[in-house]
Amino acid sequence: MFAVTATQIDADNPLNGLTLGERPDPEVPDGWTTVTVKAAALNHHDLWSLRGVGLPADRLPMILGCDAAGVDEDGNEVIVHSVIGDPDRGGGDETLDPKRSLLSEQYPGTLAEKVAVPRRNLVRKPAELSFEEAACLPTAWLTAYRMLFDKAGLQPGSTVLVQGAGGGVATAAIALASAAGFRVFATSRSEGKRKRALELGADVAVESGARLPERVDAVIETVGEATWSHSLKSLRPGGRIVVSGATSGQVPPAELNRVFFLQLQVVGSTMGTREQLERLARFLVKTGTRPLIDRTLPLSEARDGFAAMAEGDLFGKIVFTP
Repeated sequence: MFAVTATQIDADNPLNGLTLGERPDPEVPDGWTTVTVKAAALNHHDLWSLRGVGLPADRLPMILGCDAAGVDEDGNEVIVHSVIGDPDRGGGDETLDPKRSLLSEQYPGTLAEKVAVPRRNLVRKPAELSFEEAACLPTAWLTAYRMLFDKAGLQPGSTVLVQGAGGGVATAAIALASAAGFRVFATSRSEGKRKRALELGADVAVESGARLPERVDAVIETVGEATWSHSLKSLRPGGRIVVSGATSGQVPPAELNRVFFLQLQVVGSTMGTREQLERLARFLVKTGTRPLIDRTLPLSEARDGFAAMAEGDLFGKIVFTP
């Protein structure tokens, strides 16, 4: 089968380790099944894997990709939940299983014509969603859903700041927060991306680091060092930062005096559960919200998509079709 594979680690030039071509069909352990991939989405996780983060060299070659929608062995249209974990070991939450991983970390990923997954990781794809839209959900959109509706502690009418408009999680967070009736602020260094954020549902879009019209109840933080201080300063007393990424760096100044004096909360969030993925899909059907797709490319042109993500030349999701 045709697949997109990591064949070497290069922290400085990750695309050097990207190989496109034929790979063996996936092995299927007991309790697993195969999905014929109809669409697969690209994530920053795939670039980090090529840099060696979460993917040591001794696991290469590794088929990349966490997100997919396709058809299972019985002909059902499904979405693949990419968290490989045991809910029992996580106290009912597979993302808290100490042994959990994502597809493409220990097991071959979704950027291929077929992928093997545990049977419990299949979620029915609503007919109202296209394969391309459904493929956007399992990582970026599920992460944003959990951050907003589980970790952030927001109520109807709350205010939320989304840092770094344009990225997959940030784009999803703007759309989901707007659909839920929150007042949404967004930031970006790019005037074009700020304009797109407003079109997507943000109430206010400002340049990165700019003062907001008011302090917010929560911040959706995926950027890290470059925006951390602004995120802390933008919170009302008692507000909460939910962080699921650090694309600009992982060691910002903690500013602990601000954290304790204003009684701020810093909450980590990673992915989401299978149940939350099901609820996310239902939420999209109910509200009419749809993932914003920056571009759709054939899997054979995946290198172009990786290059665009590495350069930040996107707004929304990049989707591949085998």
